[in-house]
Amino acid sequence: MSQGGAREQRVAVMVDCDNTTPEILEYALQMAAQFGRVVVRRGYGNHSTLSNRWQEALVRLAFTPCLQYQYASGKNTADIALALDALELMFDDRADAFCLVTSDSDFAYLCRKVKESGALIYFVGEAKTPEALRHASDQFFEWSPAPKAPTAAPAPKLASSKAEAPAAKPPLPAAIPEAVTLLAQQADDGRVSLSLVGHYLKRTDPAFTPRRFGFGTLSELAAAYPNLSVTKNPASGHWVSLKVAASKKG
Repeated sequence: MSQGGAREQRVAVMVDCDNTTPEILEYALQMAAQFGRVVVRRGYGNHSTLSNRWQEALVRLAFTPCLQYQYASGKNTADIALALDALELMFDDRADAFCLVTSDSDFAYLCRKVKESGALIYFVGEAKTPEALRHASDQFFEWSPAPKAPTAAPAPKLASSKAEAPAAKPPLPAAIPEAVTLLAQQADDGRVSLSLVGHYLKRTDPAFTPRRFGFGTLSELAAAYPNLSVTKNPASGHWVSLKVAASKKG
């Protein structure tokens, strides 16, 4: 991804809801955001899929549900609708890149046609994704469900006559070092423009602001991480890198 002033790529995120799980959705948006501005968010599936498992996630993350009824048993009309809509978006010049969220190898041919037309196509899928689909894409991102942490019983609250201490600052968000790690993979020297990190964070969370964590600027927030190195260039502004990566190069 360019760190210059070129026009942002327009990315369409299209989800095969009949084939995957709602928990994959936030990860898919994080991967898509590194390639440009997400201008299309659509989830495709039949009535039982969209109304039961997917409704909460699609509404919360501002996806347009694309309901497709099954006209005959065993026929997946949602796949066809997704493929046709992707081609329409490409030919109408409404998207420059596509992020398909599925592990269904039936989309391998669509992937090849999109690439032949000059557009970029990325896939986010599970470990079950066949090699044919992985190799057909420009880049494949494998998602794995996070293990569930055991829930501990709440500790009893002790009475105290002392006045309560002022509320502490919220913990530093993991999103910033994760963003630097992701974006630095495409940088030759491991450094990422802090403004680029800011754009990425806004794409993944439009409500993001350093003030939520008690800092006035993003550079102050980034400097608070022990594993991040922040430098300032008078001509190009602040840059950030992982200290581990910097030490390996030094």
